Amino acid sequence: MKTAYDVIIRPIITEQSMEDLDIKKYAFEVAKDANKIEIAKAIEEIFDVTVVKVTTTTVHGKTKRQGAYPQGKTASWKKAVVKLSADSKNIELFEGMV
Repeated sequence: MKTAYDVIIRPIITEQSMEDLDIKKYAFEVAKDANKIEIAKAIEEIFDVTVVKVTTTTVHGKTKRQGAYPQGKTASWKKAVVKLSADSKNIELFEGMV
């Protein structure tokens, strides 16, 4: 059985994700095999908030190279954007970032 901390890997802190904080949208890297229901339950359990909507996308790895021939690929990962209810509290992890 997966715990909530196995589903949520890390928060995504970028300029684009910080712009959505005022409408209570938060971005997280999640496990590749996690579904929207598991993600919503994990966020509610960890941060004690109410989740309204979850959108997910798979970010495919890019081809990278160092030097002439050694070519590799960055890892693919899954991203989830979580929308909280209007009466829900903010997530403290993102408070000092804006």
